Amino acid sequence: MPINASILVVDDEIASRESLADVLREEGYDTHVAESGEEAREIINEAEFDLVLTDLRMPGMDGVELLREVRMLCPQTLVILVTAYASVETAVDALREGAHDYMIKPLVYDDVLLKISRLLERRDLAWQIQHLRGEVESRYDIENLVGESPAMRKIAEQIQQVAPTLSTVLITGESGVGKEVVARAVHRYSDRRDKIFLPINCGAIPENLLESQLFGHVRGAFTGAVTGQEGLFQRARGGTVFLDEIGDLPLALQVKLLRALEDREVLQVGSTTPTKIDIRIIAATNQDLDEAVGASEFREDLYYRLNVFGIEIPPLRERREDVPPLVDFLVRRHNHEMNHHFKGVENAAMKILVSSPWKGNVRELDNAIEHAMIVGSGDWIGVDELPSRLVEAVGPMQAAGDELKSAMALYERNHIVSVLERTEWDKKSTSQQLSISLSSLYRKLEDLEIPYAKP
Repeated sequence: MPINASILVVDDEIASRESLADVLREEGYDTHVAESGEEAREIINEAEFDLVLTDLRMPGMDGVELLREVRMLCPQTLVILVTAYASVETAVDALREGAHDYMIKPLVYDDVLLKISRLLERRDLAWQIQHLRGEVESRYDIENLVGESPAMRKIAEQIQQVAPTLSTVLITGESGVGKEVVARAVHRYSDRRDKIFLPINCGAIPENLLESQLFGHVRGAFTGAVTGQEGLFQRARGGTVFLDEIGDLPLALQVKLLRALEDREVLQVGSTTPTKIDIRIIAATNQDLDEAVGASEFREDLYYRLNVFGIEIPPLRERREDVPPLVDFLVRRHNHEMNHHFKGVENAAMKILVSSPWKGNVRELDNAIEHAMIVGSGDWIGVDELPSRLVEAVGPMQAAGDELKSAMALYERNHIVSVLERTEWDKKSTSQQLSISLSSLYRKLEDLEIPYAKP
């Protein structure tokens, strides 16, 4: 059952109405009642419901007329019609008008609860499929937070610490460092992993539409709002909402986001009745929010509410030892996507990649590898396949001094240790897999200060 799912029971018979409402409340549903179709219409104009369960035969507006109103006011709301006059014609008419199911009086409450639960689960599953279709979730696992630098190892540890909690997380770092990848990893290792992960770019939605997109609106809330609409916070039921570029959120909306975080409820545009939500918030920004707070461009109280647990991702140029494993990962990924069979990157090309400034961080590196694999035709990516701007910036075959040497040595050491671990420290097998002689392996163990036996 979706947490905080809201249900409206409509029946002119008080005993039937109240007894059913009591059963639903005991099951944990947020349940409201109306004694007529007209009263139900007024309530629906003010609040959003997940499901309306209405009697068919009522004085004035009957159940089918109410169904039509619900379909117009809030198309996402599920409707179950209840009738004491069972007939094929009644069922067909109800379903033709858009009802999601019908039930016959006298109601068996266990059957009602089962039917409601299944309808809500089916609706939520359809929403998740719509938003998650085409995603390969495994690429966002902690194992795919590629890198051997101390910074990346720390980030992996932070993800494992905060993922099982309900705390909000603020991810900071330059554009392109992989903030969404980290956010998805937090979601994947949380108790909400089976629910939706919903990314929202706060800077990409026009300001005049952002509030309605996030929190929803009721019919007539503004020009063009001919029907009610759930917001993204409501649609993410039980899941994780990733607010990217949170620093671009207008000040007026920052107040409403703070309320949503503190009260676990949102107020739809044009409504006076708050709606409960059950979501986890992860936010990200490439801006200095401390500076924005000082300049009164970002609310201090919201900043502290978001930054319960902070994860900072350093730029790629500050962790160059992560470039070689990232390149290996990206080659494998693009091989799969492009149906290529590249084995990797030649040493000369790798030196250029490691020493490049990477102002666009991992995103720029990804684009460079994809470009090289499009123009390349052999087994290995060479200097000629790299974007010319990279070669010109670094200079052909030029090393980047001690920093580059250290990065390459660290990568070589980590790779040898990785193969040793796979072979359970069998030196002969390791040398064969590395395609070097056994004597060369021993020299490298000594030069790179790798122990001869498993520590």
